[in-house]
Amino acid sequence: MRPYPFTAVVGMSDLRLALVLSAISPAIGGVLVRGEKGTAKSTMVRALAGLLPGVRVVEDCRFSCDPAVPDPACPDGPHPAAAPSHRRPAKLVELPVGAAEDRVVGSLNLERALGAGVTDYQPGLLAAAHRGLLYVDEVNLLHDHLVDTLLDAAAMGRATVEREGVSVSHAARFVLIGTMNPEEGELRPQLLDRFGLTVEVASSRDPEQRVEVIRRRLDYEADPDAFAARYAGDDAELAVEIQAAQGLLGSVRLTDDALRQIAEVCASFEVDGMRADIVTARTATAHAAWCGREEVGTEDIRVAARLALPHRRRRNPFDAPGIDSEQLEQALRDAQPPEDEPPPDGPGPGGEPDSGPAPENGQLGDGDGQPDDGDGQHGDVDGQHGGGQRTVGSGSPYRARVFTVAGTGEGAQGRRSRAITETGRTVGVRPAGERTGRPHLLATVRAAAPHQRARGRSGAGLELRSRDLRFALREGREGNLVLFCVDASGSMGARARMREVKSAVLSLLLDAYQRRDKVGLVTFRAAEAELALPPTISVDAAASRLEALPTGGRTPLAEGLLKAAHVLRVEALRDPRRRPLLVLVTDGRATSGQDAVARSQTAAGLLAAAGVTSVVMDCETGRMRLGLAAELADRLGGEHVALGEVAADALAGAVRSRTGRAA
Repeated sequence: MRPYPFTAVVGMSDLRLALVLSAISPAIGGVLVRGEKGTAKSTMVRALAGLLPGVRVVEDCRFSCDPAVPDPACPDGPHPAAAPSHRRPAKLVELPVGAAEDRVVGSLNLERALGAGVTDYQPGLLAAAHRGLLYVDEVNLLHDHLVDTLLDAAAMGRATVEREGVSVSHAARFVLIGTMNPEEGELRPQLLDRFGLTVEVASSRDPEQRVEVIRRRLDYEADPDAFAARYAGDDAELAVEIQAAQGLLGSVRLTDDALRQIAEVCASFEVDGMRADIVTARTATAHAAWCGREEVGTEDIRVAARLALPHRRRRNPFDAPGIDSEQLEQALRDAQPPEDEPPPDGPGPGGEPDSGPAPENGQLGDGDGQPDDGDGQHGDVDGQHGGGQRTVGSGSPYRARVFTVAGTGEGAQGRRSRAITETGRTVGVRPAGERTGRPHLLATVRAAAPHQRARGRSGAGLELRSRDLRFALREGREGNLVLFCVDASGSMGARARMREVKSAVLSLLLDAYQRRDKVGLVTFRAAEAELALPPTISVDAAASRLEALPTGGRTPLAEGLLKAAHVLRVEALRDPRRRPLLVLVTDGRATSGQDAVARSQTAAGLLAAAGVTSVVMDCETGRMRLGLAAELADRLGGEHVALGEVAADALAGAVRSRTGRAA
């Protein structure tokens, strides 16, 4: 089936522009497309490949060397000056979420390297994408070390494979495009910053535009060839314009006044480092070339900042990327020479309407990254919701204690509990057939050495066989499933207490975000328990559900524990490599239904028998304390922590006081 035409996509002007600018200047560093499912992200990326000019490559070179300037370090080289060549279309290479590192960067045959002295390198996806597009759908679901590898190659223009002292390097210049659904979890800020541009996309709420989207999609599915033919002229015209802009790019002037404006804008948003300034400068230059100008102007910088800065401004981890349009305009005015008049309002570049800055949806505050009120609190809502329910906002998050799962796992890489991982310190070796991680050279040589005489080797050299291979056993940290089970009954509903509870849980969510955990949220009140948020890597979704959590009614503690046990059983089937950590937030009371206390004790015993690591966050207050939460922790076989001791600083203070050290 022919790809959907690029110019047939309805709307999406910011995404269209970002992709075009990255095609004009790959040095920008690629595009990260953030948006809900079903917003044509993948469709536009795949369609872009058809607009790029073809490339001439050396015949039979697996690394797509340019015959005019071949890579001197090409593993298939050196290529003679008159090497035969041919022209082929620019490639779109897609990287699957489950790809291993060897599939991405390529692999070396260690057996041949040691036994025969031959460097046998099998190129990976980075080599295939050279001089084309590398597309990563759901980039936020990739392991961090793979994302680092992609971004390193995109920035340096080279990929390097090193295994036990054997090294191979090749050119890898491509336009990197990643798409993600923020509901499935965010990229770490360090990785976000390394994408050149970011675009927020959302489906249109205009009925007429939605009708047109449906009409075009159905037409395409009915007859892809006829539909593509209708837009072939528009796509061809756009491809010519991209080539013209590529030709003009090298002659665009970036004046000192333009550089001053760029620096002023980046400084006003308090971005860290200098990458933002450099990317903004490159993007503004590409935009000027796209518009046919030979000098970067204020409008070019305005557009560049709108695409290059949203994911780089300082913000709360739970806030969506975005920039304040008024702040951007003020920064442009502050650095603008007096004689330089701002451009009039009108359509954006390339004939596309200027859609303005992306809205900052999903923030906990009022859209500017700051709390709603002046006392550092988030959304202090005390409205009545009927039936005795009310909602209390949380306080500011703080650095929380680190809770871990006992033992050593083999789960997804993260930063919480001990685990056998692909990276980390070497703690042993495994034989062939139990391959984990990279080969261990010394252990492999030791395994092969006793067999050399039997293999007819009496002199120098070493005959290595596959059964001799030993692989490093490495210990690092894993991410876990942190399931919060929160008591939202009337006994927890005191305003000050619920604010403190939400602050503690929000702090633990922030800790889970930093440690690459999966999180879920179970709540219980009145007569039942509810799965408020199924397990997800989107901790900001959990924070949003927590903020809106109503309280009131009796305490169905047994139902809450049973619901948590059910969620953990189901998730163990879906994602068996993530070990669970249950965080139960309660005062320990059980008041709903017959034999409420006995049923809750039985439910706690079931969780303990299943080996679930538990932490009971004790929310009991007042002079007369019953100690019910501590008893519940004993039943669970888990750790008991007072609500006021969740903060890391509180723990340090308690240790100092117990050991007699000065605070």
